[in-house]
Amino acid sequence: MKSYVCTVCGYVYDPAVGDEENGVAPGTSFDDLPADWVCPLCGVGKDQFEEEA
Repeated sequence: MKSYVCTVCGYVYDPAVGDEENGVAPGTSFDDLPADWVCPLCGVGKDQFEEEA
């Protein structure tokens, strides 16, 4: 699975790690994140993330 980086603060969403503090289990792909999920560091939406090169 691909990682995605927040274009605002640089946070990297790694699907292997997930975001357990916000209810996202490890193994959850970026596409399967809830629509209302936001960056845990700066609070922007999924639309501010880009696939990591």
